[in-house]
Amino acid sequence: MKPFLLLATRAEDEAADDEYFSFLEAGGLNPDELHRIRLEAEALPPINLDDYSGVIVGGSPFNTSDPDETKSDVQRRVESDFGRLLDEVLARDFPLFGACYGIGLLTSHLHGVVDGTWSEVAGPIPITLTPEGAEDPIFGLVPAAFDGFVGHKEACTELPAGAVLLASGASCPVQAFRVGSNVYATQFHPELNQDSILARLRIYSDNGYVSAETWDDVVASIGSSTVTEPAKLVRGFVDRFATRD
Repeated sequence: MKPFLLLATRAEDEAADDEYFSFLEAGGLNPDELHRIRLEAEALPPINLDDYSGVIVGGSPFNTSDPDETKSDVQRRVESDFGRLLDEVLARDFPLFGACYGIGLLTSHLHGVVDGTWSEVAGPIPITLTPEGAEDPIFGLVPAAFDGFVGHKEACTELPAGAVLLASGASCPVQAFRVGSNVYATQFHPELNQDSILARLRIYSDNGYVSAETWDDVVASIGSSTVTEPAKLVRGFVDRFATRD
C-alpha cells in the first residue's frame, strides 16, 4: 500500500508523537504506512502526491486567523507551504483529511471565514450529522449523533464556496465539511481518546484552551465521557483511499 502522509506542526515532541500514534491507531495503520513531516521543524520538501494514498493534517497551536504581523516566521512559512500543497490537492481532488488546524487552513485557503466566534473549551461535545453527512461514504459510517473531542480558539464561521456541511454542533455550527469528493476537514479531533486529550491539555496548559477555574470540571467531563465513534472516520478515510503501489 502507498503510505499516507501526516503533516504535523507541533513543536513539543510528546504532543507530536502522541498525535502520530493516535492517527496510526485510529487509522489501523502501521508506522511504514504513515509518513510524517514535522513542518514546525523543516520546510515542506517537494511532494509527489502520486507517492501517497492521501494526506492527513493534524492539529496545531497555530491559529490561521491571527493577524499576520503577530505570526512567527515559522507559522508564516508553514501556512505558505500548506497553501502551495493545497493548490495541487484541490486541483486534483486528491484525498485529504484535515483535523482542527486543517479545517482552518482549508477554509482560509478557499476564502471562507475563520475567526474566534465559535471557539470551544477543550473537552467532549455532542456532534450531529447533516443529511449530507449521513449520505457521505465516510461520515455515513458513524451514527447521526455522537460525541467528539474539541479544543480550539478559532473555527469556520462561513463555509467556503462549494463546501458541503457534513456535521454540526450547538456551540460550533461547522464541525465538518467536504470539498469536492475527496477533501475532508473536521473541527473536532477524530484521532483523540481520553488519554490523548488529557496529555494535550497538560502539554498546552499555558495556551489558554482551559482556564484554571474550569480545569477540574473539564478533566472530570473528559474522564466520564464515551468518545468512540470519531476514530471510525479516520479508519473510513484510510479504507476508502488506500491505494496499492
